[in-house]
Formats: sequence, C-alpha cells, structure tokens
Amino acid sequence: QVQLVESGGGLVQAGGSLRLSCAASGRTFSSNGMGWFRQAPGKEREFVAGISWTGGVTYYADSVKGRFIISRDNAKNTVYLQMNSLKPEDTAVYYCAAAPLSYVPLTPDRYDYWGQGTQVTVSS
Repeated sequence: QVQLVESGGGLVQAGGSLRLSCAASGRTFSSNGMGWFRQAPGKEREFVAGISWTGGVTYYADSVKGRFIISRDNAKNTVYLQMNSLKPEDTAVYYCAAAPLSYVPLTPDRYDYWGQGTQVTVSS
C-alpha cells in the first residue's frame, strides 16, 4: 500500500520556522516530481512548492518564494519543506503529493498520491 505521511506541523508564532517532512512508503518516488500544497478553511487547495525527481529544479508560489525551501532525500524516500519567516496567512493544512512522472505539475489534479495533511498554525 502506497502511503505519504506528513509530519512536523504545529503552532508557531509569526516570524518562526517549521520543517515539514513527507515520508513515502509502499514504493519509491525517487523518479517522481513531488509537491507541497496547502489548504486554508474555505479556500481551495493551492500549490506551495515542487521539486523535480533529481532535486535539481524547484518551483515556488510567489507567496512563499524566499521564505520556504523544498528539498528531497531520495535515499530516504522523503521530501522536506523548510518554512521560515512564517506569517499568519501561512496557516493551513499542508499536504505532500507525488506526481505520476518526473516533472512537477502546479495543479493538484495532476498528482496521483496524497498524504493526509499536517496542520500549520501561525499566530500573530
């Protein structure tokens, strides 16, 4: 059974940092593009960051560019999202997802596998 399990969420003050992890099991995703999305209450799920299968190409939403860093360790089948300078508007459930191929789609409908999500709450 393929699973993506996120961890690392929590409550943090504005300006603080969190590091999210997404561990995959059931199969390797070392040849797949991976993405992080988030969904706030009453809003649609939105793209946050993505990384190619080699880790050599990364993409970021304008709202997080310069503050968030996506990385991956294919030997551990794990993707990370380092979140710095957090703002209250970053509050959401964060999901990791695996794309069917090596590229990085920017919309959620293009991803095959999803984790259950981890809550990130940033207080002002």
